[in-house]
Amino acid sequence: MPYALFCNDAQISKAYPGEADVWQLAQRSGLVVDVSADDVRPGPRRVLDNDYEIKLCRAAQGEDPAKNKAEAEQEAGMELQLSS
Repeated sequence: MPYALFCNDAQISKAYPGEADVWQLAQRSGLVVDVSADDVRPGPRRVLDNDYEIKLCRAAQGEDPAKNKAEAEQEAGMELQLSS
């Protein structure tokens, strides 16, 4: 089952094949922050900002999570080329 980015239980991203794919999207969008260590987890860790969550979802009818991933990777590659 695919994953997507949610805010206040509303899906705000396309569906992607894996949770790691959505983490990458969130990172590029500036939604990932590092927080300090706590009593449970040593060292800094990544968390989503504000009320964002990554959850399992159903792909919309006709939506292809693998295609969404490929398009996101292509866009990220173009952004890197433009910033060079």
